[in-house]
Amino acid sequence: MRLVRKDLEKDNAGQVTLIPEEPEDMWHAYNLLQVGDSLRASTIRKVQTESATGSVGSNRIRTTLTLRVEAIDFDSQACQLRVKGTNIQENEYVKMGAYHTIELEPNRQFTLAKNQWDSVVLERIEQACDPAWNADVAAVVMQEGLAHVCLVTPSMTLTRAKVEVNIPRKRKGNCSQHDRALERFYEQVTQAIQRHINFEVVKCVLVASPGFVREQFCDYMFQQAVKNDNKLLLENRSKFLQVHSSSGHKYALKEALSDPAVTSRLSDTKAAGEVKALDDFYKMLQHEPDRAFYGLKHVEKANEAMAIDTLLISDELFRHQDVATRTRYVKLVDSVRENTGTVRIFSSLHVSGEQLGQLTGVAAILRFPVAEISDQEDESSSEED
Repeated sequence: MRLVRKDLEKDNAGQVTLIPEEPEDMWHAYNLLQVGDSLRASTIRKVQTESATGSVGSNRIRTTLTLRVEAIDFDSQACQLRVKGTNIQENEYVKMGAYHTIELEPNRQFTLAKNQWDSVVLERIEQACDPAWNADVAAVVMQEGLAHVCLVTPSMTLTRAKVEVNIPRKRKGNCSQHDRALERFYEQVTQAIQRHINFEVVKCVLVASPGFVREQFCDYMFQQAVKNDNKLLLENRSKFLQVHSSSGHKYALKEALSDPAVTSRLSDTKAAGEVKALDDFYKMLQHEPDRAFYGLKHVEKANEAMAIDTLLISDELFRHQDVATRTRYVKLVDSVRENTGTVRIFSSLHVSGEQLGQLTGVAAILRFPVAEISDQEDESSSEED
């Protein structure tokens, strides 16, 4: 994402002009947009025209519109963002108040105006415009007959290919069918890797599986690469890292990312930091439950006691339609930072973000035990009984 211009007033009202350059920038734009904002961008509108003879025709015309945002639709697989709203600025083709849908496009600038730019939104702009955040990772999570080829970007986990091949069981004295099917499966996974992974950007490719599947697959892939003189795979051999996972399903990617060997290799990526923070939270919940809280009320109480060391919060909460609720989450983030706590904003499109979402989307690791909160809850519930 490229920042073209930023005009903010003292009360944090104002506008920002940005140019999305990568598909992932659409995800950042989706998180910046909120209902009620105004969006100015170039778009195509079907316009009816009447000739001198009275015949009516329609042309598609490119024009620049300013919409009051009413609905936002994001397609995570295609990385497409559509914004629907009403026209709020004079235009020769579109009446004031008329509905239109703008599809934001890569390399075409847009201007977003808000009555209030809060700290979380401003931080996202900084992240989106910082090239260091784009240290990408690819992953192949597999088991016999099933593989997922994923891209793990700083903000989301994208499944780029799913390979499924029926592998017959080994039979006594005849393993040829099993071996042929397995070879066909490995070949399809190799093709998917070459098709969907850009080795110029990706710094590491995780190959995760239960058992010996990953070793057998890597042996097969590089033997074939030598045989066919596949320079792309041979030159990038050092980027492949084999790790254990419990299955070939996408959710098993979290296990692969939390492997110590992977964590050290990806220490400068946001994805690894999120996974470690979530792991630390689960360990704390298991061993010292008075130092691990989740749920907004509990976390807010812990924050009042200035006890929060690390706040884990999902970016999904900042897209809440209710302004008061959204402001509550922003205040929590600001307050934790003021009290020298660490804030980790998880992407809801990451595997770790999905897990945090199952824990209400907000959790905290505390500096010291705060037992009285849970005690108060128990007392009030027993009084109700």
